[in-house]
Amino acid sequence: MLSYREIRTDLDHQAGENSLRIAHSVATDPTVLAGFTTPDVARTIAPVVESVRQATGATFVVVTDLQGVRYSHPDPALIGTSLLHDPGENPAAVLSGGSYVGVQHGSLGRSMRAKVPVRDAAGRVIGMVSVGTLEKKVGTELQSRLPSTFVPPLLALALSVVGTLLLARRIKRQTYGLEPAEITAMLEQREAMLHSIAEGVITLDLDGCITLVNDEAQRLLDLDREHVVGRSLVEVAPEGRVRDVLIGRVPGRDEIVLFGHRILVVNHMAVEVRGRRIGAVITLRDRTELEALLRELDDTRTLANALRAQEHEFANRLHVIAGLIELGRYDDAVEVVNRASAQNQQLAARLVDGVSEPILSALLLGKVAVAAERGVELVVTTTGEIPGDLDNPEGLVTVLGNLIDNAVESVVHAATGGRVEVAITTAATELTITVHDSGPGVDESLTEEIFRHGFTTKAARDGRRRGLGLALAGQEVRRRGGRIRVSNAAGALFTVMIPLTGRATAQAVQS
Repeated sequence: MLSYREIRTDLDHQAGENSLRIAHSVATDPTVLAGFTTPDVARTIAPVVESVRQATGATFVVVTDLQGVRYSHPDPALIGTSLLHDPGENPAAVLSGGSYVGVQHGSLGRSMRAKVPVRDAAGRVIGMVSVGTLEKKVGTELQSRLPSTFVPPLLALALSVVGTLLLARRIKRQTYGLEPAEITAMLEQREAMLHSIAEGVITLDLDGCITLVNDEAQRLLDLDREHVVGRSLVEVAPEGRVRDVLIGRVPGRDEIVLFGHRILVVNHMAVEVRGRRIGAVITLRDRTELEALLRELDDTRTLANALRAQEHEFANRLHVIAGLIELGRYDDAVEVVNRASAQNQQLAARLVDGVSEPILSALLLGKVAVAAERGVELVVTTTGEIPGDLDNPEGLVTVLGNLIDNAVESVVHAATGGRVEVAITTAATELTITVHDSGPGVDESLTEEIFRHGFTTKAARDGRRRGLGLALAGQEVRRRGGRIRVSNAAGALFTVMIPLTGRATAQAVQS
C-alpha cells in the first residue's frame, strides 16, 4: 500500500511539473503573444495551442484573457466561454501574476493542472495559460506500472515464504521435530550429565579432532579443555599404546592402558547417525583402585594357596610319620620330623637374615610354597641385606611377585619340568633382583615389547586380563629410577636394578 501511494504521488508530481513546463512554454510562445493583438484572437491562438497539446500529450491546454474567456480548448464549443463560472476555478491569483500547480475540477473533470500568467512585452498580465492532465490518464499510467512495480516484490515474497517453509521443514527434520526450548533443555541436560558422570568422555569428529572433553577425562589424562578442543587427538595423546587405543588403532572393548600412575579402561566406539558415521566417542574408566584391590586379592589367594600347599605337605608328612610309628620305626620318624623342620627353618632363617622387609619375606615364603604345590622348584638366594625401611615396599612386591608369577607360569607348561631361581643382591647403592626360569625363554624380537601394557603371549584364562603384570613391574622399576631387562640364558632371565642411595627418584613414567 505504501508503494502504491508513493507511485501515485510521484506520478501526480510528474504530471504537475510537466503541465507547468508546457504552460510556461505556451505563455512565452511569440505566436501566442502576437495572437493577443490580432482582431480574432481565438482563431490565431487556438490552432497553435492545439498543436502543442497534441505534441505534448496534455489533456487540455487553455489560453484565456483577463476575464477568463477561453481562446483555446480541446472542445471547440467552449472556445469563447468564460471559465470563471466553472466549479473550483479561481484564477484571480494567477491573473495577478502568480502561478498554480494542483488538482482541480474543471469542465473535463478532475485533473492535475498548472496555471501561469501571460505577459506582454511590457510585463503586464494580459491572460492566463492552464495546462492539465486528467486523473484518469494518471490512473491509467499507474495501472500500467503496477505489474512491473509489484510483481517482483510479490514474487520475491512468495519465494521467501516457500524458502522459509522449506528451511523450517529441514530444520525440523534435523532437530527431530524438537522445539527451541526442548533443544535448550536437552543441551543443558547433556552438559550436566557429561560433566558429572564418573567416566571420562571424549568425542571426535571425522578428522579425529576433539570436539568435547568432560571433567573426568581432563582429570584422567591431565588435559586442559581450553587447549585441546579442536586439536587432533594424535597431537594430544602420549605416544605409545595409550595413543593407539585412544584413536582406535587397537581394536577391542575395555582395553587396559597405563597412564602415569593410573590404570585406565578405554573404549573407542564409532558414532553413526542415520547410517552415516559422524565421528567417535571415547570413554575412560579409572581402574587403579580396582587393580590395587585385585592385586591384594591375588596376594590373599597366594597366601591361601601357600597355606593349602603346606596343609597338603604336612598331611603327607603326618601320614609318613604315622606309618613309621605304626611300624615301630621310631628313629626314622624322628629323622623325618627333624629333616622337614630343618628345611623350613633354614629357608625362613635365610630370608629373614637377607630380607629385613617382612612383606618381601612373606611374599617369597608364600611363592615357594605355591610353586612347590604346582610342581615347580623355586630357589631363593640373597646376597647382602635388603633394608627394612624401603620406600613403598608394596611396589617391590608388585615387581617381584609379577616376575615370579610369570616365571612359574612359564615353566609349569614346559614339558621338561620347572625350576625358578630368584637372586636378590644388595650393594651399597643398588638393589639387583634376577629371576631365572628353565622355560622356553623369550623371543629375542620381543625383549622390549614384553614390558608394554597389553602385550602377552598367553591366552586369557579364568576370565583374567593378561598383559598387565610385566607392564606394572616395568613401570614401578622406572618410577624408582631403575632399569629392567630380559634375556635368554637356558630360559628367560629377568634382571632388575634399582638404586638405593638417596632412595629412588619417584617420577610418573608413562608407558
